[in-house]
This record gives sequence, C-alpha cells and structure tokens, in this order.
Amino acid sequence: MWRAIASNALTVLIVALFLVGGLILWGKREYQSAGPLTEAICLRVEVGSNFKKVSERLEKDGAISNGVIMRLGVDYTDKASKLKAGSFLVPKGASMEEIADIVTRGGASTCGVEVVYRVGVTRMAVVVRELDPNTNRYVEKAEFDPAQGETPEKYTQVRGQSDTRYRIALAEGVTSWQIVEALKGIDLLEGDVAELPAEGTLSPDSYELRAGDTRASVLARMSEAQDIILQDAWQNRADGLPLDSPEEALILASIIEKETGIADERRTVASVFVNRLNRGMRLQTDPTVIYGITNGQGVLGRGLRQSELRRETPWNTYVIDGLPPTPIANPGLASIQAALNPADTNYVFFVADGSGGHAFAETLDEHNRNVAKWRQIERERAAQ
Repeated sequence: MWRAIASNALTVLIVALFLVGGLILWGKREYQSAGPLTEAICLRVEVGSNFKKVSERLEKDGAISNGVIMRLGVDYTDKASKLKAGSFLVPKGASMEEIADIVTRGGASTCGVEVVYRVGVTRMAVVVRELDPNTNRYVEKAEFDPAQGETPEKYTQVRGQSDTRYRIALAEGVTSWQIVEALKGIDLLEGDVAELPAEGTLSPDSYELRAGDTRASVLARMSEAQDIILQDAWQNRADGLPLDSPEEALILASIIEKETGIADERRTVASVFVNRLNRGMRLQTDPTVIYGITNGQGVLGRGLRQSELRRETPWNTYVIDGLPPTPIANPGLASIQAALNPADTNYVFFVADGSGGHAFAETLDEHNRNVAKWRQIERERAAQ
C-alpha cells in the first residue's frame, strides 16, 4: 500500500513540476513578447515610485497585458530596485522586458513634444504633438503643409528645443520618389541621396529621426525593414501561387495596396489578381497605368483617358501580359501578406461599390451588372 501511495505522490509531484515549468515558460514568453501598444507613449516615473505603480500605469495605458508578470520579471532579473525617475519614451510594440530596460538604465529624456513628418500619397504634412499628462497620449497642436510655405510659430518653438522628439511616418502606397522628396525637405537630416531606391523596397512605417542622421541611413533602415517583412512573408506563402520570386510578390502587393485601402478586402483583391494570373488573363488595373504615366512622381490628379488605357507602357496591364516589371508603390505589411496568402475565391472581377469598397464577381455578366450600378452611383453624385 505504501508503495502505491509513494508512486501516486511521485506522479503528482512530476505533474506539478511540469505545470510549474510550463507556467514559468509562459510567463517568460509574455514578458519578452511584443506588447500591445499601437503607438508610442511617454511614461512619467515620479521620484519615489516603484514598479507596482509603474506596471499599474502601463497596464491602464494599454502598454502591457499583465502587471503581475512584469513585476515578477523585474524581480527575477534584479531590476526592481533600479527604477529611475524621469520621462521615458515607450515605443509601440515594446515588450515588458524592453520597457523594464528603458526605465532602469537611466538617461531619461523629456518626451512631451514630438514633430511628425507625415508622408501621404497625396501630400506631406508636418504635425506638432504634445503629451497630454492625463492620458499619456499625444495631442496635435499644429499641422502645416511645407509645400505651401507654411511655418507656424508652434513648430518654430519646438524645433529649436534640444529635447524635441522627431519621427517620419510613411503611409502605405507612397512611392520611393515621394519618400526621398520628403527627406530632402527635413532640415533635421544631413547628406544627399545618391540614387533613388528601387520602387517597393522601402517599408511604409514610422521611424525615429535624430539631428545629424543622414538621409541615406534613414533610407537604409526603411529598406532593411521591408526586406525582413518580405522574406518572412515569402517563407510563409501559400502553395500554388503564380509568383516565382519575392520580387514578383512585391509587385503584386504594390498593386493590391493601390487598389484598396480597406483591410478586410486586401486578401479578396489579391485573390482576383492571382486568379487572373493563373488563368492567363491580363490584370487590367488602373493604378499600373497611372504609374506608367507619372513614374511615381506625385499623383495624376485626374481620371484616365481612353488613349492612356490603350497606350503601351511597361506598366500598362491593359496591354501587357502578367505583372509589370516593377512595383508601383511601397506596399505595407498587410498587402504583402495578402499577396502571398490570398483568399480562396473564384473572383476575377471587381469594381467600386459606392461605399468605399468593391463589388466582386466571378462572371463577366455579374461584373457588368456591378459596373452599371457603380455608373448610376456616379451619375447621382454628379447631379447633387
């Protein structure tokens, strides 16, 4: 009997050890994994504060998922007594481990004011933002278009401060020419751009800037980020795609990026183009025609003419077979993933539906009906 009891006790002990071990591994992964922040925040740590107060504030601000895990993590890594007072910039996606390192290594910087150079598809804007101490979130205080010769006093004030934070934010679908032109206009940066980066090779994201950074080094960071995204997506691509290389995936992703700005549509739009390629149909997409006209240097600013739809350029997918020779913009992560993991559909047509999205069709008859509906919407809007 004692042997059975001992055996059962040993089994319980082994199971308990496995459970504890699993719990520790889970906690370690949570502590080291990317956090939920979608945009940077400024974290203020008061004199005399402790990690309990800091973790509670971070959890309230949505910067971490579990304050208890963070406190256990800093205890385990002997950082609990090393907390520094000051204002700390917590970047988006920062893990608990990274945040703990930020607030214990010292060298705190005031992050209450930032200047954001927003590069959009149609315009560039400079935005001055200040921290709201009640929410730890940034609030816009001034915005201007440098192309119009505007320079508000607020920008002049913060531009001369040594502790102002700067970053450039690129919209999905901007071209390499637009990015380079924006960098040229940022007086914070130094150096020339010797060569225009290949279209599609710059990741549209947000990048920190510091006085003295070279334009070439900023472009190198954008290029490195896009390369990592593309290679990872290529390694995890679906089977049977009509794409022979990551470069072709980037071309398709750029077309998807220019065709829809609706997140839920990207994979469906991707399926249309993949189905067309698989069936030997031409892509017939307007954004490629526009790129053949503008070469990515700004926007067309008008509708396409019939003569332009018929004109043969390397990018006119109404005339050429298959993909164009290069991307037509810099696609974001979601469009790259959509190109390499499209939805499973039989759609080969789509047209605007009047709501900002698109109506999809499997047959030409169905597509023609969708087009007729869209033309009616256009007429009604023109009459208003």
